[in-house]
Amino acid sequence: MTLQDLGYNDELENFRVSNNLLNFDVGRIISEHKERYIVKTIENEFEAEIIGNMRFSAKSRRDFPAVGDWVSISQYDTDKVIVYHILPRQNVIERQAVGKFGEKQIIASNIDYAFIVQAADRDFNVNRIERYLTICNASEVSPIIVINKIDLINTADLQAISNSISKRIKQVPILFISNETKNGYNELIKLIEKGKTYSLLGSSGVGKSTLLNNLIGKNVMQTNAISENTNKGKHVTSHRELFVLENGGLLIDNPGMREVGIGDVEKGLEITFIQLLELAANCKYKDCQHLNEVGCALLEAVQQGIIEQSAYDNYLKLEKEKQHFELTIAEKRQKDKVFGKMLKQYKKEVVKKK
Repeated sequence: MTLQDLGYNDELENFRVSNNLLNFDVGRIISEHKERYIVKTIENEFEAEIIGNMRFSAKSRRDFPAVGDWVSISQYDTDKVIVYHILPRQNVIERQAVGKFGEKQIIASNIDYAFIVQAADRDFNVNRIERYLTICNASEVSPIIVINKIDLINTADLQAISNSISKRIKQVPILFISNETKNGYNELIKLIEKGKTYSLLGSSGVGKSTLLNNLIGKNVMQTNAISENTNKGKHVTSHRELFVLENGGLLIDNPGMREVGIGDVEKGLEITFIQLLELAANCKYKDCQHLNEVGCALLEAVQQGIIEQSAYDNYLKLEKEKQHFELTIAEKRQKDKVFGKMLKQYKKEVVKKK
């Protein structure tokens, strides 16, 4: 195995050279669980802890390692290393942190493709797919939609699902698979390239961990059944972890996400809803909010059946959520600025009294 097999590239090596990091070894974060890390190198896998300066200087969660990161390390024991630097990230998939509006949570970094997994029998929801697409597009990660558990529905229902996706989502690969029968697996495996990194995204119970186990050929992740009381997936995967598949592809499993909040994803929305925004360019007023304005091309398209009402509603919902997030960030920065001035003034007064 080489570093390139793990996704390493010339840009990362050039950064190491130009920043005098060649005295450190290099590895990739393959597991994270409550700030405990596992780093994989071409020789071994090591338990890792971050250097104290990284912890104390961190301003946000983005300043800590994440699964998929390339890091500079130094070995200090047989199976232990210290992480000194996080090498530049190609990208990050992130969502709005649960219960912490105005903050983000990194799902994974340095991702080439994301498998957006939904279950055909109970989880299927085009609005949620568009939400995941927006996150992927904002992160410049290529999305692939995977509809699982097709063995649990009939042909007519499967065709209805396919039609509903095709009406609203264009130019995104769509796969239909079954973890039980392995139907569709050949097409999925053909999309997985050696040295490329893929991330599994989706709610609990859609079959992400079973899919991973099947691709690897052994049970590396625990799986569980759907709750009969709630008809919702149970959280089984408790941490993020990167696995090397037999064909050389790199696959990251993630805990199921019931809340997929978006942040400042302007570019992501533009790509996901490109058909709507192309129509909106013909609105009578440049500052049209697409709510009830006379001459709104988007509203006219909805009324004429060119755009589905549900697609229009979902776009407005995500746009409103994005604006609210940006406003929260602005308010937070303003409060920090005011607090900083107060603290500075307080220190001046303390010095004067001394």
